[in-house]
Amino acid sequence: MSIATRRLIMLSRRSHQALTTTRSTSTAVSDTPRFLKHNSPHPILTDHTSILSCPQTRLTTLPNGLRIATESNLSHTATVCVWIDTGSRFETDETRGVANFLMNMVFRGTSKRSSSDLDEEFENMGGEYQSYISREQTVYIAKVMAADVPKAIDILSDMLQNSTFEENMIVDLRNDTITRMLEENEDPDSVVSDCLHAAAFQDTPFGRSTDGRPKDAFFVTKKVLQDYLSTHYSTHRTIITASGAVNHEEIVEQVKKTFTKLSTNPITSTQLVKRAPAIFTGSEIRKRDDDMPYAYFGIFFNGASWTDPDSFALLVIQLMLGSLTKSADVDKHKGLVVSTLLFNFVRNNGF
Repeated sequence: MSIATRRLIMLSRRSHQALTTTRSTSTAVSDTPRFLKHNSPHPILTDHTSILSCPQTRLTTLPNGLRIATESNLSHTATVCVWIDTGSRFETDETRGVANFLMNMVFRGTSKRSSSDLDEEFENMGGEYQSYISREQTVYIAKVMAADVPKAIDILSDMLQNSTFEENMIVDLRNDTITRMLEENEDPDSVVSDCLHAAAFQDTPFGRSTDGRPKDAFFVTKKVLQDYLSTHYSTHRTIITASGAVNHEEIVEQVKKTFTKLSTNPITSTQLVKRAPAIFTGSEIRKRDDDMPYAYFGIFFNGASWTDPDSFALLVIQLMLGSLTKSADVDKHKGLVVSTLLFNFVRNNGF
């Protein structure tokens, strides 16, 4: 046996002895009571309520019916949302497309700020603002730094209460709306969604597109916008949510000072739904185009309503399975997700 071989055998034996010693020492240490004083290998926690309820959701309802929900954390930014319990399902034959038109119109200037002023103020804050509409909700969103939350609330209240609806702005938006509709008719995803709603909720307002039809834009006037605003943008159908670097008491006080002109129209969304209920109809619709390289399809199921106990489970499933984009930035949308859950929590529990 060569000298090199002998040395390899000796090194192997030493390594084995060192490993055995280490394991024995580790076992001895883990069995020592003083190392288990503040920790145990045997889990004893059975109630997770304290974990699941943090951060706390705080809710305040003002005397006029306006509701405010907040969740605070250690973030340096905040997301403030104004949720209006209205959408295209509450439109009539005469007001088709008005909900979406109004949502875009409030960005065109107020009695205090022009359209460019709104953009400049948010740009100077390093924040952003946006909106979206569905068949049942209209949402206005502001994302800002913690110190700019009061200003963001002031701007949102100004947009929703002091929009001027100038005729030249209506004409410009009308042209933009028609152009966008024609472009979306070329978007398979939009076409599939509208076809699914039209088939599943036939002959009901819920089956209509949120955009309306191109010809509907020609019937939108300042009076039509003001009437829709006073009918549906009422205090008891409005929820303001804030998440991130926010203080509940401060948010409540700011809302009291700024949201003073919202409509007090007593009509509720429940009353409007009873007039034109959404009746689900199992059906199928196809639009075949052999020139397209891909097939786009969707499947609808008759799910739970907002007030159903299973609605939260469906929301979780929606977040898990609703979309798949490998390049999506999840943290970027976290504030909006929290605000969305806040809105649904308030709405579902009937506060």
